Amino acid sequence: MSLKNVKNPLWIHQRGYLQGVTWAVLTALVSVGNDIITKFIGTRLDGLEVSFFRFFFSMLTVLPFMLRQGAGAFKTVSPLNHWLRAIFGVGAIALYIYAIITLPLAKVIVFSFTQPIFFMPLAVLFLKEKVTMNRWVAAIVGFIGILVMINPGSDPFNILVFIPMGAAFLFASLDLLAKKMVSKESTLTLLFYFALGTTVAGAIALSISVAHGSVTWHTPTLEEFLLLFCLGAGANLIQVCLFKAFSATEASSLVPFRYTELVFAVLFGYWFFQELPTIQTWMGAAIIIGSTLYMSYTEIRKRA
Repeated sequence: MSLKNVKNPLWIHQRGYLQGVTWAVLTALVSVGNDIITKFIGTRLDGLEVSFFRFFFSMLTVLPFMLRQGAGAFKTVSPLNHWLRAIFGVGAIALYIYAIITLPLAKVIVFSFTQPIFFMPLAVLFLKEKVTMNRWVAAIVGFIGILVMINPGSDPFNILVFIPMGAAFLFASLDLLAKKMVSKESTLTLLFYFALGTTVAGAIALSISVAHGSVTWHTPTLEEFLLLFCLGAGANLIQVCLFKAFSATEASSLVPFRYTELVFAVLFGYWFFQELPTIQTWMGAAIIIGSTLYMSYTEIRKRA
């Protein structure tokens, strides 16, 4: 066994384009799992209540790891960015959860794919990343596939689609901040301060809403508490996978692989909610998968 293999025993933890793609796909898989949990418990609990417990259990599950690391784990070099992430996070997740509860799962995920359209210009402006023509083509072709899938001219316009699109813009901003901070902050520090900030902000928003009567409080059952706990733990796992992806390769090169969430949504949507994909869904999925395969081929060939 070589010294290199001893130093980096696991392929997944090494830097590289394929490692980044793997972490990006895992991010999509865990994200869809959280969406399914949200849709189930959102049938009885208000979206703002679900958001708060997601934040709270996210903080609770990461706190033991912070305490194990000691006081040094709580030190940060960018406290302002942590608060910015918390503010964006509360808005993004609250909007997204509301959309998941009120709209069909597949439609929400489709519209959330506008996130790469927001992220690429942000990556160019604030991260100074060079976005190659191949990346632009893959992202644009992938978005065309989404338009084919939703067939926008066939149904009456629904203004609620702006809710997941608004969440997508905020999530793109979160990704931007994470990419800037991941080289200076530990994963645990990023997770903890995001969870702490969103828990505090979520608690304030929920308390005000309940006091004003705009939200009705429902005490979760034991089963709902368990699902909410999984939701919070899953939120941390999503961020871990995302940070690993950003550490492995350039953020803009991973944009098309966020579309794999659509594949998981189709599979799980049929399994749990008996949602049968239309012909437009299959056509759009074929275009999206084709764009990701093209992106993968060109990136691997460039690095060969």
